[in-house]
Amino acid sequence: MQKIRIILVDDHYVVRSGIRALFDDEEDIEVIGEASNGIEAIAKIKELNPDIAILDISMPQMNGLEAAEIIHKLYSNTKTLIMSMHDNKDYILRSMEVGADGYLLKDSSKEEIVKAIKVVATGEKYYSGSISGIIVNGYLNVVANPGMSESERKKSKISKQEKSILAHLVHGRNSREIADNLTLSVRTVDNHRARMMKKLGVKNAVELVKLAIEEKLLDD
Repeated sequence: MQKIRIILVDDHYVVRSGIRALFDDEEDIEVIGEASNGIEAIAKIKELNPDIAILDISMPQMNGLEAAEIIHKLYSNTKTLIMSMHDNKDYILRSMEVGADGYLLKDSSKEEIVKAIKVVATGEKYYSGSISGIIVNGYLNVVANPGMSESERKKSKISKQEKSILAHLVHGRNSREIADNLTLSVRTVDNHRARMMKKLGVKNAVELVKLAIEEKLLDD
């Protein structure tokens, strides 16, 4: 049987070592590389062409969701499985938007992690039971609500973190100031701004701020 070749991407060595140890007695799963952030992960994927990259979300320089989006576009032979401590709806739905092939919580059992890897390796998507419920509820509330006004629909497209960034933009702060205030990288702030512009159909930051004010996108 051909082994499923994976790389582990997490900024904590202890976490990577713990996940690696799970596969010591798995004959059909092989860890062929490790990385501590998204940039390193993409370089490893280019070099090693693994079957699956297991990605944490919160990492320096480039987070797991940003990396998954690039991997999906440039290295589609490598599947991406998000493994995070966060069961946040915004993260989960965002992982689907960027093309990730699955989402697991870090407290998942060994059996579920192995199952997820084998399912994703066949080209199928995998989400643990609790995550599946969040996905269903998220899409019912955000996408399939026909009673939403146009303003409410636009507001529903913006994640909690994007809303925080948008609030700073409305107050005239630049990417560096926002990054420092929210403890994010400048790249992450710029990526969120670009995604908001795409979601809301505006061409630049000025139009984005104008729309936020006119449509009251920051009002609760």
